[in-house]
Amino acid sequence: MAKLQLIISDPRNGSCKKVEVEGAQAQAFVGRKIGEVLNGTVVGASGTRLMIKGGSDKDGTPMRPDAHGGVKTSILLSKGVGLRNKEKGIRMRKLIRGNTVTEDIFQLNLLTIPSE
Repeated sequence: MAKLQLIISDPRNGSCKKVEVEGAQAQAFVGRKIGEVLNGTVVGASGTRLMIKGGSDKDGTPMRPDAHGGVKTSILLSKGVGLRNKEKGIRMRKLIRGNTVTEDIFQLNLLTIPSE
């Protein structure tokens, strides 16, 4: 059974709130990808839409939008999510998770988008 911690941020007023969901509510996120837009009624925020911006699993491994699938993999990174560059031109092999939400995901970062 999936259990997720949702961090919902609102760029209009700079606020953010944490919501924990389980069961059927959490299953609505499984199989979705980073960048997809959902209806806000899934978490009780009617009148808004939610965009998946990223997340991490129970070990803290970040999701990366350009890595496909939902598995952990080691890829060669030069910048972006999962790597902090200390010097210019450095590339490192890092463990990251793909862009698909699976049951192994612990936290999801969501952005509110006002409905039109």
